[in-house]
Amino acid sequence: MFNRNRFLRSVAAIASVSLVAGGCGLLSDGDSGGGDPIVVGTTSAPSTLDPAGAWDGSWELYRNIYQTLLAYPNGATAPQPDAAQSCSFADSASRTYRCTLRAGLKFADGDPLNAEAVKFSVDRIRAIDAAAGPAGLLGSLDSVDTSGGREVVFHLGKSDATFPFVLATPALSIVDPKDYPARALRKDAGADGSGPYKLQSYQEGRQAVLTSNGNYHGFARRQNDAVTVRYFQDSAGMVKALRDKQIDVTYRGLAADDILALQQQGNSDLQLVDGAGTDISYLVFDPKDPWAGRPAVRKAIAQLVDRGAIAHKVYKDTVDPLYSMVPKGLVGHTTAFFDEYGDPSTGKARTILQDAGIHQKVPLTLWYTTDRYGSETALMFKELKRQLEGSGLFTVTLESRPWKSYVVGYQKGEYPVFGRGWSPDFPDADNFIAPFTGEHNALGTPYPAKDITDRLLPHSRAQSDRAKTVGDMEQAQRIIAGDAQLLPLWQGRQYVAASDDISGGEQALDPSTIMMMWTLHRKTSW
Repeated sequence: MFNRNRFLRSVAAIASVSLVAGGCGLLSDGDSGGGDPIVVGTTSAPSTLDPAGAWDGSWELYRNIYQTLLAYPNGATAPQPDAAQSCSFADSASRTYRCTLRAGLKFADGDPLNAEAVKFSVDRIRAIDAAAGPAGLLGSLDSVDTSGGREVVFHLGKSDATFPFVLATPALSIVDPKDYPARALRKDAGADGSGPYKLQSYQEGRQAVLTSNGNYHGFARRQNDAVTVRYFQDSAGMVKALRDKQIDVTYRGLAADDILALQQQGNSDLQLVDGAGTDISYLVFDPKDPWAGRPAVRKAIAQLVDRGAIAHKVYKDTVDPLYSMVPKGLVGHTTAFFDEYGDPSTGKARTILQDAGIHQKVPLTLWYTTDRYGSETALMFKELKRQLEGSGLFTVTLESRPWKSYVVGYQKGEYPVFGRGWSPDFPDADNFIAPFTGEHNALGTPYPAKDITDRLLPHSRAQSDRAKTVGDMEQAQRIIAGDAQLLPLWQGRQYVAASDDISGGEQALDPSTIMMMWTLHRKTSW
């Protein structure tokens, strides 16, 4: 495999561990901790248990119960073998990618995991082509072949040096052909994979019970015997459960006020792990809407939005203002929106609208989800409404829905302007541009941007040396800023709060900030 380590910063590297209070303990390598299951709380419940149906936070669970050919061992920023024994491009044009599986692989129920199972898993993603599924990640793939029981060959229709990163995403989880239909999503509450854990039981919106998979054969080294994942509606309920010792760890969905409280108080029972993150928040504009579809309206909004106020007033500086779709820490990051629009200015926004013949207040409806991206989302949209209406140029209505119906709505094009969050599929600037552009993308909102999709992305994907993609990525971001169909708002950090007797939070985040629950363990007391 090509080496990207020297070009990509470790976006999942933990910057610091701020102990809310001290504690002491010892843990030897390989100690499973024993005792009760470790209970992890999160506000990000899966939308489906079938990997062919989700391109969202469901991946959190997938990483732990399914296996992929490649993944990210602790500290790695380039994909490394997991179910595969080895993988590499077979040609200099990055169009044929060959993987050899580890010998003797099995699914959790004992069924053999062979090359045909891998081919089946990939082919069904494209055959099903679920509206909220990950088929868009496989745009460069032409076909999959097998040779014998252990060799899988991916034939790409065009050069794509990012393909190993795609294979390392939980979207490409390997499923048991016996248990999954080839052309439809699995509907029951079961999941059959070959990851470090097997799914013992699942209650939608409530919890997932994971137990160790004795048939697992990969890079992960489980430091616990079982994990229960509990799903919460908001940060307050999750943190209360942590304080009440009903859960051991929190991940995803911590509100800014709760983060600050954990940082500032002197409670001897809790700790907070503060890690670098590449999650982003942004607005999407529907080009078919009579108002949001007008470039002058979008550019006027881009001219008015005060990201610093959002970061400070709403998120208490637990996030950073973001001026490009590619976050800080990745090769190719720029400040394209600041370069294009500068500081917020009502005068400049008014001029943009008037030059386009718009002299009335622009009516807009902004949509957000009520149960994703943290409890501050509603507050952020109230702040956006305040900023836009404060200019005297807009009249804003706010609307919201729960995540499952929210996804259906934007896929149907029901929202003129809507908010989205994005956790990267893989740590490369390409993954902050390609999923959102093109006629068919992860947003369900067409954004042709042909100069990006037909020229810049194909050229950059031919570069196995990702440092050579900087020019393409910078140019793509200038185009996005000029179109203003996507509007970046902020870049987040990752916070893991845990009881003081839990270790492993520092190693728990992979480069896509997905929790590797097998690193968590209980300390052995002095």
